[in-house]
Amino acid sequence: MRPYLSSVMRILSGIQPSGKLHIGNYFGMMRPALELAQKGEAFYFIADYHAMTSITSSDELRQNVLDVALDFLACGLDPNRTVFYRQSDVPQVTELTWILSNVTPLPMLENAHSYKDKIAQGLKPNAGLFTYPVLMAADILIVQGERVPVGKDQKQHLEIARDIAGAFNRQYSEVFVIPEADIRPDVATLPGIDGRKMSKSYNNTIEIFGDEKAAKKKVMSIVTDSQPVEAPKKDLDNNIPLQLYKLVAPVDKARELEARLATGGYGYGEVKKELQAALTDYFAPFRQKRTELVKNLDYVHEVLRKGGDRANAVASETMAKVRLAVGLK
Repeated sequence: MRPYLSSVMRILSGIQPSGKLHIGNYFGMMRPALELAQKGEAFYFIADYHAMTSITSSDELRQNVLDVALDFLACGLDPNRTVFYRQSDVPQVTELTWILSNVTPLPMLENAHSYKDKIAQGLKPNAGLFTYPVLMAADILIVQGERVPVGKDQKQHLEIARDIAGAFNRQYSEVFVIPEADIRPDVATLPGIDGRKMSKSYNNTIEIFGDEKAAKKKVMSIVTDSQPVEAPKKDLDNNIPLQLYKLVAPVDKARELEARLATGGYGYGEVKKELQAALTDYFAPFRQKRTELVKNLDYVHEVLRKGGDRANAVASETMAKVRLAVGLK
């Protein structure tokens, strides 16, 4: 029996306001989430609590939250079909995080790859960073999320959330739905301009709404092999400009470009120019929409307020069951 009554699939996903959104965010999380929202009841949030592990400026955090809201709406989020809210507008999630911490084994957090990677990148090891997976589990479970569109790098965190939900259900009562990951293998890990995973942490991103000259400079600096212009290009499955081009260009154009590379006589400089033009064309409507939204910030704030109210209503129902189950009521 389902722990809550709903006739449609409930979808949950969040994105950190830790900097300018880039095409890796869009193809890895945003577009799959927007498409999945057409198939169920979607709860999408701006993860400002999570961003506190890396942002210490209050002004920067506030601006980043607004930027993410603008970006998501510009990219096609429909607030009439999606509950869109700030994480911090649902304070029940922090209460649930503490409760879930008491059923979370310490070794599970010690083995989290993301924590180790961020420490290796120079982030200060603190309790917030260490317990990040528990907060993520609370984000999902507070609204009884069933499907969670995530990038491949977040798969382990989703597995931790599943384990935590199962541990709670076994120790107390069947309160939580066990969430399932929704990962698209074709865009699960998008390469950055240096060949590593595209990430703000690596400073290897191509921004969606950034300065066009800066974006062009980044595209032209994408790492490629040293094969001469006249040589037929090999290992095209790992060719970064071609991989990115396939995401934003029509299928026939992508096949044509791939054939040119395989034949030879076509240099990477030309490929990068083709990629830059395709990126500009693909995101042009989104850029126009964002410009319009900037002129109507009252609407943006109202969308987040209404989304917060709707998310709070669901969170309150969940927490009533949780408090009863653990003996706090």
